[in-house]
Amino acid sequence: MKKILLVYYSYTGNTKQIAQYIKKNIQEKQVDLLQLHPKKPYSTDYQKVVDEEEAKMDQKETVALHPINLQLESYDEIILGTPVWWYTIPPVVRSFLKEYSLKDKEIHAFITNGGWLGHTVEELKEYTNLKSYINLTFNGNTLQNDQKGILNWIKNL
Repeated sequence: MKKILLVYYSYTGNTKQIAQYIKKNIQEKQVDLLQLHPKKPYSTDYQKVVDEEEAKMDQKETVALHPINLQLESYDEIILGTPVWWYTIPPVVRSFLKEYSLKDKEIHAFITNGGWLGHTVEELKEYTNLKSYINLTFNGNTLQNDQKGILNWIKNL
């Protein structure tokens, strides 16, 4: 049986919601869930995060992460959940990808965003062997995609 790690970062809760949905709907496979957390938490004030982080995104910033107590080599594939911040992956996800080599793993990504992926996929390909991804658009906290499309993507993992 394939062993899968579903790892994600979620600031607003949208990516977490999708991670839990995917885990619930994967059948006949062992799936472990890992939520990434920065050591220094972001402000709960969304506008403050926007103001502080927007200027840093072009620098491909990384942040210190809470320790991860998993043996990544024991997983056959990884499902990676990431929001889009200023048209790319946020520092928390970038830190994970830089710190842990995933080039030999089969990677599938679900990408949550407010309307445009920008260069998120290209940056994921810099760090991983990305096999597939699904673009999940939110309007606020409301998913705009049809759940059937998500279920079809899950089925094809």
